[in-house]
Amino acid sequence: MKVTQRVKRILDNYESDSPGTKANLARILMQGKLGGTGRLVILPVDQGFEHGPARSFAPNPEGYDPHYHFRLAIDAGLSAYAAPLGMLEAGADTFAGQIPTIMKVNSANSLARDKEGPVQAITGSVQEALRLGCSAIGFTIYPSSDGAFEMMGQIQEMAEEAKAYGLAVVVWSYPRGGDLSKQGETAVDIVAYAAHMAALLGAHIIKVKPPTAHLELDAAKKAYEANHIKINTLAERIAHVVQSTFNGRRIVVFSGGEAKDLDGLLGEIRQLYAGGASGSIIGRNTFQRPRAEALAMLNTIIDIYKGKA
Repeated sequence: MKVTQRVKRILDNYESDSPGTKANLARILMQGKLGGTGRLVILPVDQGFEHGPARSFAPNPEGYDPHYHFRLAIDAGLSAYAAPLGMLEAGADTFAGQIPTIMKVNSANSLARDKEGPVQAITGSVQEALRLGCSAIGFTIYPSSDGAFEMMGQIQEMAEEAKAYGLAVVVWSYPRGGDLSKQGETAVDIVAYAAHMAALLGAHIIKVKPPTAHLELDAAKKAYEANHIKINTLAERIAHVVQSTFNGRRIVVFSGGEAKDLDGLLGEIRQLYAGGASGSIIGRNTFQRPRAEALAMLNTIIDIYKGKA
C-alpha cells in the first residue's frame, strides 16, 4: 500500500501516535474508491441495537444478514465498515482483510427509560477488536447527558488501551439528554462543541450530525454574533465544525441521519463537501434501500467527494 501525499499530511497531524495506529488510519484512508483522497465514506450498521431489527432492516430484508453489509461496503468501494461485536463476528472469516472494520464497543437501545441521563453499555472490547482484525474501535458519547462524564471516562480508558495496541479511535459525539432541547441536539454551537470535546478526548476520527443554524446556548449566541461566525448555509456550518476540531487537524465525518429522499441526501452531501468535511458515515440511508439503488447512490456520493458531481 503506497500512501499518497494527501494522506501523509493527514497522518502528520497525529503527532503522538505510534506507527501501528497510523498504519491502521492509513488502511482506512487508502481503502476503496476514495483511497488516497483524504475523504471517507463509511458504512455503519449498529442501528439494530439502537432501534430494533424491524425498524432497521424490514425496509430491505436482505439487511437482516450480516454478510449483506460486508458485501455492500466492499462492492461499493467504501473506506470502512463499522458494526458491533456480533455483526463483525458473523462475517469475520469470510471477509477477512477485504475492508477495514471498526468495532462499535458501546451501544444503547430504545427501550431504556432515562431520557435526561442516557448512557451506552460497553458491548465490545479492544481485545475483541484485535481478535477480529479491526482497524479501529468506535465509541459513542452523549455530551449534555447526566451520564456524560461516565462515558468520557470510559472512552479515555478504552482509547488508551486501543492506542497502545495500534488501533485507531472513532468517537460518535451525539449531544442529548440533560437540559438540551431536541432542537439543540443539532444546533451549530452544540455540534461544534461536541466535535471539539471528541477531539479533546483523543479521537482520530470524529462523527457528528450535520448542524442546523439554531443556536442553543445564550452565551454561545453572544460569541457567535460578536465574532461574526458565518452559519447561514450548511457549508458554512460544516466549515465551523471542522475548524472546531483543532482547526481541521482531525478527521471529521458526518452522519446521514434518518432516511431521506435521494435528492435531499445528495444535496446535503454537496454542502458537506463544500464545507470541507472529511466525509460521510451513512447507515440507514444506505442499507434500507435496495442493493442496486444503494450502490448507485454511494457511487454518486463518492463522485461528490471526488469533486465530480
